[in-house]
Amino acid sequence: MANSDQSGGSTNNTIDSNHPFYMHPSDNPGAMLVPVQFAEIGFRSWRRSVLRSLSVKNKLGFINGDCPRPQSNDSSYRQWERCDDIVTSWILNSLSKEIADSVEYVQDSAELWKELEDRYEQTNGAKLYQIQREINDLSQGSLDITCYYTKLKKL
Repeated sequence: MANSDQSGGSTNNTIDSNHPFYMHPSDNPGAMLVPVQFAEIGFRSWRRSVLRSLSVKNKLGFINGDCPRPQSNDSSYRQWERCDDIVTSWILNSLSKEIADSVEYVQDSAELWKELEDRYEQTNGAKLYQIQREINDLSQGSLDITCYYTKLKKL
């Protein structure tokens, strides 16, 4: 992390690339974490992709509590806020406009993530029943084994 002198100025602006506050020059608020935006269908696979992307960028701690918000008078507060804002932007960019608009005013990325999980992690009983029926009704028929297996795994 950056070192500060007594006057509050920074004497070293470098952050170890392994630190969660490190931002690569290519990290920007307009970046997309995942190739397909979440639009109320497929939350679990979208969630898995976002978690994987944040892990690669060493930013998972901002949404899972491992990198909590420091006190506002802490010397690391501004750097934490900057990183949290970029994580929030990445997640919002990974949502459909309608969903993003409904969570735009959350306080931080952890609150955003919790809101999304609370809203979309719920098991839909009717959908679960429909998928179980599709699995039961699936037959190989004229499909080769690879196509059949892929279809089964997708269900």
